[in-house]
Amino acid sequence: MAHVKKGDTVKVISGGHKGKTGTVTSVNVAKQQVIVEGVRKIKKAVRRSEQNQEGGIVEMDGPIHISNVKKVD
Repeated sequence: MAHVKKGDTVKVISGGHKGKTGTVTSVNVAKQQVIVEGVRKIKKAVRRSEQNQEGGIVEMDGPIHISNVKKVD
């Protein structure tokens, strides 16, 4: 069981993004990772498809280890 869940507001307490806050968009308990909105932006190359007509480089939120975040009120 994780100490945070989807929709919680959290603060990053260690790592390169220390001090940033955001809302949890997903939790992966098996990998012990969370994705926080607006923190750890990564760029990913995406191929053209039915859903994504343009393709190219897309900016998205990357995962953070669950021990590096703290729940904020």
